[in-house]
Amino acid sequence: MIIGVPREIKNHEYRVGLTPGAVKEFTHAGHEVLVENNAGVDIGFTNEQYIDAGASIIDTPEAIFAKAELIIKVKEPQPNECKMLRAGQTLYTYLHLAPDPIQTELLIASGATCIAYETVTDNRNALPLLAPMSEVAGRMSVQAGAHYLEKSHGGSGTLLGGVPGVAPGKVLILGGGVVGINAAKMAVGLGADVTILDRSLSRLRELDDIFLGRVKTVFSTVDAINYYSNSADLIVGAVLIPGAEAPKLLTAEHIKNMKEGSVVVDVAIDQGGCFETSKATTHQEPVYVIDGVVHYCVANMPGGVARTSTMALNNATLPFGLALANKGPKQAMLDDVHLLNGLNVHKGKITYKAVVDALGHKLNLDYMDARTALAL
Repeated sequence: MIIGVPREIKNHEYRVGLTPGAVKEFTHAGHEVLVENNAGVDIGFTNEQYIDAGASIIDTPEAIFAKAELIIKVKEPQPNECKMLRAGQTLYTYLHLAPDPIQTELLIASGATCIAYETVTDNRNALPLLAPMSEVAGRMSVQAGAHYLEKSHGGSGTLLGGVPGVAPGKVLILGGGVVGINAAKMAVGLGADVTILDRSLSRLRELDDIFLGRVKTVFSTVDAINYYSNSADLIVGAVLIPGAEAPKLLTAEHIKNMKEGSVVVDVAIDQGGCFETSKATTHQEPVYVIDGVVHYCVANMPGGVARTSTMALNNATLPFGLALANKGPKQAMLDDVHLLNGLNVHKGKITYKAVVDALGHKLNLDYMDARTALAL
């Protein structure tokens, strides 16, 4: 199979779909790999390294999309990339379709097979291709929050860890999943006063055991969000409904009632955001202020530490990618229900129900079961 790795073109996105080491796995298995010129150079992966791994360097993305049978990326395809996709071609990347009607329409029109990293599952009903970037984003959320709490960056001038004689800052984390636990690890490490809200009692018990009482675990209710948001210096939005639009847990009224100079970091922004006042930002212009509260809503947070993120992502995506190449996409998905769960679009049909639930009323979409779609 011919594998294509175009350079990422989203704002300040330096990650790359395959590392040279991952390319070597594909070429060793007998596949041809085409890598766009300088696709990984910004994070230390040179053209020479890709050539040594057996890849061919291609000058333009148009040439890659025209020849490749399997496109491996990191971020969702931008509109001009969507228009280069074609029927019979497979796209393997993050998609986050639920809050993105334009991309959804373009992928439907392309006729391509589109597999979303964020909905591939595993035997524990977890999301193994989303997890590494959630780990990165969770850790970055506190790092970013601490930065923007500094007075010179628009914050209240609060040090999360405090100092002897001065109380530490208060961090509220909405959601105790992969993002939440990694945010908590960083916040606890800084010495902050940390509270995690979640609606799963079993998860709260796990977190209580993991942190040995160093974080407060609270069942998430409207009253709890009201109470803890009022006094928080930093709020991290870490909720996730796989493949679906994120619920709006923090309203505009909550934001209005927060302390002047506090910071909110919406890690769920890829899925539409979990704060009512959230709008996607970029690494170039990462923050804005509403009612005195600094909002950090960068939609590709892990791109800020692109080398670490690329290697972590490849560790997770490589086995599924090799299966797609070795068996062909259709057989690979029929053989592995977890990979099949990643199928979001196939031959103009939406095969992930949460996308239809989110966008069906806007785009007049119909849902088709993935196995039924593959039989078309």
